[in-house]
Amino acid sequence: MSAAAHLATRGRELLARDSGLLWHPYASLDAGARYAVTGANGVRLTLDDAHGTHEVIDGMGSWWSMVHGYRNPVLDAAAHAQIDSFSHVMFGGLTHAPAVELAERLVAMAPGDLAHVFLADSGSISVEVALKLVLQYQHARGHPGRQRFAALRGGYHGDTFAAMGVCDPVDGMHAAFARPGAEQLFLPRPPAARLTVEDTWEFDAAEFAGWETESRALAAAHAPELAGIIAEPVLQGAGGMYVYAPAALRVLREIADEHDLLLVLDEIATGFGRTGKLFASEWAGVVPDVMCVGKALTGGYLTLAAMLCTPQVAGALGGAHGTGTALLHGPTFMGNPLACAVANASLGLLTGSGDPHAADAPWRGQVAALETGLLEALAPAAALPNVLDVRVLGGVGVIQLHEQVRVAEVTAAAVRHGAWVRPFRDLVYVMPPYISSADEIRLLGAALVAAVDHVHGS
Repeated sequence: MSAAAHLATRGRELLARDSGLLWHPYASLDAGARYAVTGANGVRLTLDDAHGTHEVIDGMGSWWSMVHGYRNPVLDAAAHAQIDSFSHVMFGGLTHAPAVELAERLVAMAPGDLAHVFLADSGSISVEVALKLVLQYQHARGHPGRQRFAALRGGYHGDTFAAMGVCDPVDGMHAAFARPGAEQLFLPRPPAARLTVEDTWEFDAAEFAGWETESRALAAAHAPELAGIIAEPVLQGAGGMYVYAPAALRVLREIADEHDLLLVLDEIATGFGRTGKLFASEWAGVVPDVMCVGKALTGGYLTLAAMLCTPQVAGALGGAHGTGTALLHGPTFMGNPLACAVANASLGLLTGSGDPHAADAPWRGQVAALETGLLEALAPAAALPNVLDVRVLGGVGVIQLHEQVRVAEVTAAAVRHGAWVRPFRDLVYVMPPYISSADEIRLLGAALVAAVDHVHGS
């Protein structure tokens, strides 16, 4: 048996063994994996299913994290080097070079004066830590009654319970759960916006004015109960790949300042260049009090996230040298050296040796090329009868339908045309690796358009 045939057979065996054994994200036990991965390199996956072997471009970038591609030699080397030293050590009372270096890198990259770092296991956990910090901050400043958060409708911040509490309560993925703790305040979703080729933002000014008036009034009415505001800047990801005007962030910043609230920005999906800025908050020139990052942090190799905050926030807890109030969170794998070492290598690939905001920083050219390629490759979808909208922002490309996506059918059609996608709701979207070539983006776009046309074309 050839090596390829052996892998294909093994892939089908894995699917059979997986079925009914493993849960997969947002799926029942009997509706899990349809494909087995038997190889990955660069931007391509080798998939096996009942019909054979498929080599596909990973349009999802492993849920937006695999920005440098699979088997990246720099990240591989960083992982091997750290394993040869030590893979893990508890972070309680101890430190190590990969964690310190990573914190220094994040502080140097972050907007404004975000100067203190908490290393977390995942994006959702970084949100949990951020919410805890905001509540502790308000308590330390003599406001223990400030227990609620204001969040934007349409938002998504993770699957753990506190993070679920600030996700959209109706159209989000957690409507089936009772909300623990304080009921949060939900501000209306800002009006949709589009970035033009001239780098200006188009949106309905009257609609925006109405949103601003309603949001300011809601926040003012509930200000004594509120501790902070949380939002995904500019792009709401799992809430519908929804793009809104950066001006809304400036309004949220003003509301927070007016009512002594902390502004938390969830940059887990948008950080590290995905929207065309190093951090999406930079589209508005807004600096949050607290920021969460994750996903692309390790280039998709290992789970790791971080929460950053300003000296003002950290100072409320006091004790830079061990005499203050503890931030009450401490994961077993906090500051995992292996993950931190790979994250340092990943950030090095994004930023190069110079200023991460410089015009020649590697991420900037990569994301600009993605944007140009996606705009061209997805444009034909706009002429399809069931397509409502086609939009691109940085390294994000979206085809929105007039109806719910027939997920299994679109996925299968895309695989046949050489692309892996994971549609949801009414969206067929991609967030491919930054290293994708122009030809690979053309192939990816053509596969998406063909899949949508095949399944939803009439």
